[in-house]
Amino acid sequence: MRDIDSDIKGLLDSMEPITLEQMSGIRLMNRLDTKYVASKAQLVQLLGLLQDKYYVQETLERRIIPYLTTYYDTKDHVMYIMHHNRRARRMKVRVRTYVASDLTFLEVKNKNNHARTKKKRIEVPSQDDFRQTEGAHELVQRKTGLNLDRLNPVVRNRFDRVTLVNKGKTERLTIDFNIGFHNFETDRDHGTDQLVIIELKRDGNVYSPVCNLLRDIHVHPTGFSKCCVGMALTDPALKQNNFKPKLRHLEKINGRKFIDHEL
Repeated sequence: MRDIDSDIKGLLDSMEPITLEQMSGIRLMNRLDTKYVASKAQLVQLLGLLQDKYYVQETLERRIIPYLTTYYDTKDHVMYIMHHNRRARRMKVRVRTYVASDLTFLEVKNKNNHARTKKKRIEVPSQDDFRQTEGAHELVQRKTGLNLDRLNPVVRNRFDRVTLVNKGKTERLTIDFNIGFHNFETDRDHGTDQLVIIELKRDGNVYSPVCNLLRDIHVHPTGFSKCCVGMALTDPALKQNNFKPKLRHLEKINGRKFIDHEL
């Protein structure tokens, strides 16, 4: 049996690269996001279809980039509950490290009732040393109405990301896999095996050929939050009725129950 991760890497290596500098005009900080949940086998199919239609981002001679993200919430998990209860307006506070470039940012994401996402961020020194950064408290207060001192780390994830850009440079496609979670409150770890999260990011509901290609390989749009799913997987005490269909779908992708593992 062939190594599916090697197949993914080989397909990415055969695509034309694009640098961060060349992508500077398509930051899409105010954007419409469409998420898809797939398996690694479906990702191999998709990359085969996209070979001549998309560039692959290359950073420091790497096309598969490791990420480390810590999500923050209140003691009573107000941001998690907003998402679980399907509030149209919701928010996230996170500290994300781009491991290959050793850059870390405090980021606040807001989703409005038109399904549009806005993200604001400031660079910070590290995952653990960010609260004293100038503007950190003001950013969180302004965008969430919450005091940064009230927020605690709840879940951390590590994953590998591939970023594709269409040849017209009007959209980005991020592909996350090898996702693992650690819960700071329960001290539990959880892996996701064959899971792949694909996110189409574009400035408005404009036509995208990848939507049809994903449908052809039986991958359809679905809401998905790595933060909330990670919290639900690692803390059974949390309210999670509305997430159970997603958790069952993830188990179906793997053909079995998820396996706990050390990050």
